Formats: sequence, structure tokens, C-alpha cells
Amino acid sequence: MKDSLQPGLKFEFQFQVPETKTVPYLYPESPEFQLMPRVLATGYMVGLFEWACIQALNPHLDWPREQTVGIHVDLDHTAATPPGLVVTVRGTLTQVEGRKLTFALEAHDGVDRISQGHHVRFVIDAAKFNAKVEAKTRPAGAGEE
Repeated sequence: MKDSLQPGLKFEFQFQVPETKTVPYLYPESPEFQLMPRVLATGYMVGLFEWACIQALNPHLDWPREQTVGIHVDLDHTAATPPGLVVTVRGTLTQVEGRKLTFALEAHDGVDRISQGHHVRFVIDAAKFNAKVEAKTRPAGAGEE
């Protein structure tokens, strides 16, 4: 992490919602989702917040060796956004506690505020993290002599 990673960092991120980010596309194998409205899915909205934070953070990290992963999400989703509208995410890094980063976030679709809340990310060493994930995929006892 660079010294520039400090509370008060503000950012804005925009994304035009395509059809493929609506509820029926979230889990195409779900017959229930196929009958749901074609509006921005909450799951994709959460991913959009994560993407906005990642882009804001990368200049302040030794990217790609250092990366961040989401560890907590506390967001509402109060208005529907149809495809074609542009969602603007505004964020502020409110707290830096070692490698734990807390953000205040808000999103607007040009008509309504669609979400607000908090998100927490954690700075990781990508190689170490990936090694731990890889170890989870090996059968118990594999590689032991």
C-alpha cells in the first residue's frame, strides 16, 4: 500500500446498464429469475460497487501484486434501474485500519438514488491469497509425504 491511501479519498464511477446485467441474467438456470423484471439485479449492483472501489484503489496499491477483496457489504437497493440508464457510483474511503478499508457509497441512475451504504475491502498479497485458494482445491492429504 502506498502512503497516498488515506481516508477522504473520493471517487466517481459510471456504468451504462446493459440487458445482460438484469435479474434474468443473474442465474440463467433459475426459472424464478427468468420471470423477474428486466432491471439491474442487486447482485450485479454489488459487483458494480466493488468494481468502482477497485478502480479507485489500484493507483494507491502495488497493483497487481497487491489487490483488494470485498469482506463486507451493507447496501440497500431502493429503486429499479432499467437497461440503458447510466448508474453513477460515488464513494469515499472513510477508514483505513491497516489493510482493512471502509467506504461510504451511493449510486444514482439519473432518475433516482438506487443505493447507499457501506462496503469493506481488505488488501491482499495476490500470490499468497491465490496459493491459499489453490490449497482448498486439493484433496485432504494430497502433496504430503
